[in-house]
Amino acid sequence: MLSRVLRIGQRQEGLPPGPPTVPILGNAHIFPKAYAHYQFTEWARIYGDVYSLTLGSGVVIVLTSMEAIRELMDRRSASTADRPANYMSILITGGLNMTRARYSDTWRALRKAAHWVLTQQKCNKHLSIQCAESTQLMYDLLQTPERAWWHVRRYSNSVVLSVFYGKRAPRYETKETAAFFEITRLVNYLNEPGAHPPVDQIPLLRYVPERWAPWKLACRQLRRMQRDLYFDLLSESEARVQNGESGEITTFMDEIIRKSGELKVDREMQAFLGGNVIEGGSDTTSSFLHSFVLLLAAFPEAQHKAQEEMDRVVGPDRMPAPEDYRKLIYLQALIQEVHRFRPVAPLALPHASLSDEIYKGHIIPKGSTIYINVWGVYHDPELYDRPDEFIPERFLESEFGTKPGTDTSDFKPDLLFGAGRRVCPGIHLAQNTLMVNSMNLIWGFDFAPTVNKLTGEIEPLDLWAYHKGVVTDPRPFVCSIKPRTPQHASTIRRCFQEAIPSFAPYEERLSAEDKAWLVESRKDLF
Repeated sequence: MLSRVLRIGQRQEGLPPGPPTVPILGNAHIFPKAYAHYQFTEWARIYGDVYSLTLGSGVVIVLTSMEAIRELMDRRSASTADRPANYMSILITGGLNMTRARYSDTWRALRKAAHWVLTQQKCNKHLSIQCAESTQLMYDLLQTPERAWWHVRRYSNSVVLSVFYGKRAPRYETKETAAFFEITRLVNYLNEPGAHPPVDQIPLLRYVPERWAPWKLACRQLRRMQRDLYFDLLSESEARVQNGESGEITTFMDEIIRKSGELKVDREMQAFLGGNVIEGGSDTTSSFLHSFVLLLAAFPEAQHKAQEEMDRVVGPDRMPAPEDYRKLIYLQALIQEVHRFRPVAPLALPHASLSDEIYKGHIIPKGSTIYINVWGVYHDPELYDRPDEFIPERFLESEFGTKPGTDTSDFKPDLLFGAGRRVCPGIHLAQNTLMVNSMNLIWGFDFAPTVNKLTGEIEPLDLWAYHKGVVTDPRPFVCSIKPRTPQHASTIRRCFQEAIPSFAPYEERLSAEDKAWLVESRKDLF
């Protein structure tokens, strides 16, 4: 009996190599508590691109090469499409969180509904509101640049709210926006690898009293907040559909409600589907744009090259249009380098295996938790010259920014959006958002570090000050944001004024406080 207990935590024969284990705990005592992608990448350089960790009786597999990701996540997606058991997610959503749900009929129905409404064609129909919202972002940066971090968050949330529920967020303090970002904070807190006791690997921990388990209190709080917000929004959409009040716009939730029987999504599933998409879309989009601004300010040479290209293609008299993007080759490289240098989800969300798999002579056991180490791949010195430096030009020299002669046959251009059957369904909406805003920000503003008023010295920007969590977002930072010329500033004001009528259908159901704020904030425009 004692010998069986002592074998718990040992690395099973046939598993990929990994750090030394200790009895019972395995590697739990050295599993990183925060920013796990850094430690995972260090281990990958020692133990290889596929290595294993043990947490009690559970097995964790870490993939740090495109070859392994393509083979195990894509080609063998039928075997790796599950998510690990997530007791916290069950407590919060009853298993209805699409991104974390187990492989089941429920998950397949949620995924089918999401992919049905989030096609490229349907997302393009909402491009006009994305462009309009971006003009407000530009105007907000012009008026109060010191609140840039919050303006970006408002933008990202307002777009997804608008296309899903037909109700925008004109300010960060809008009730739904404030609630969504508090929900997102708790979600990231609860899902960060290593941040909480391994309750799924050591089920006994589930019975620890709440006063000694703060994660239980956070789960209860998050469940209440999500249900309050998600079902309020769903009720509003149901009333619009039932009363024939869709008017000028048809939202994604309108379509799901009308097709709920065919899609096999009941009311609970509809509520969590909409909320889940908005959580993810709001957080990842704002995280990328925050990194984009931070890196423009930190690397003026790259910013100036992108602006010179923008001036040749667009000029100062108008804001960029979507059709300009294909001509902005350096900007495309700049965006790709931001993704590589600071990926928004450096470990993605873990997969789980549904059956035993053999890969290069090692076993990936059924029930293993599998991490895609995006950070480790994108910072691999075998693939990239000077991977810890910000060099957009690398993507002008090769399609994937890799060293000359690198075999890229297994490279995934959309790795940042997941892999296999768990690819993010909102990829088309997100790509449109990043395209529109990256163009506008480069076109309209100069970003730079601030200068200390007392010493006259430049205040350095911290490129490592990122929040902990599944999605890593730069902590609020201060940089100088100024319109490039008075002509650019004038064009921004004019374009925002011209966009205001297009907001009208999305402002009908705003609160009295938001409507009053809109009147006050726009009075100087007319």
